[in-house]
Amino acid sequence: MSSTPRFIAVIPARYQSSRLAGKMLLDLAGQPMIVHVVKRVQQSRASAVYVATDDDRIRSVCEQAGVKVCMTNPAHQSGTDRIAEVAQQLQLASDTIVVNVQGDEPLIPPAVINQVVANMAARPQTGICTLYSDIHDEAEFHNPNAVKLVTDAAGNVLYFSRAPIPWPRDGHEAGTLWGKRHLGIYAYRVQVLQEFVRWPPSPLEQLEKLEQLRALTHGVGIHAERCCEAIPPGVDTAEDLALVRQLLAAHNP
Repeated sequence: MSSTPRFIAVIPARYQSSRLAGKMLLDLAGQPMIVHVVKRVQQSRASAVYVATDDDRIRSVCEQAGVKVCMTNPAHQSGTDRIAEVAQQLQLASDTIVVNVQGDEPLIPPAVINQVVANMAARPQTGICTLYSDIHDEAEFHNPNAVKLVTDAAGNVLYFSRAPIPWPRDGHEAGTLWGKRHLGIYAYRVQVLQEFVRWPPSPLEQLEKLEQLRALTHGVGIHAERCCEAIPPGVDTAEDLALVRQLLAAHNP
């Protein structure tokens, strides 16, 4: 992907977590998780990487590691709001591409970050780009924590849902794909990002608890590609944390 355009990456990082307290600062192979995420993102073609937080503990750890930090409003309800404030603080041009990388993805491959940006650059009329992986497991297909999406033939997203979509009316046959799982990485242009955070939450967004439905409700096109490389699991629970520690230990014995 040598043609990947210039972009910046922002990693929203909250200290509080409903299922794993203080997870951004939990130790993984001798370093806080947020530092692992930053190092992965720095291996992409991002021209700059920022952590967006409202917590002094996260700020201190990041600054000690030489990471750029933007302190943001603690009243923000989402990572997207935090990223939009960073774009405003940095006075980014309206056509600048910004990538949102989740702060609990310490094993994210740099290649997928470059991929979502290249996809955005190739589609000047598209407001947001994202990625998905194929679902081959029935339990995952029915899991409400695994967000599903459906697209048209060109890859434009028609809908996101926690429900199993598309639903096979006549039942699945052997070998049938179970659908597409949305992966939580986004590329935006700054203009779309600033418009997005000015809109109130939409009824569909509030029902499904999926922020991206706000964009679809307002007619913003979202394009999704199959990820070019498998993205290992993120960290939401203590079990996830143990698994990531095992993976890191296997990679760096």
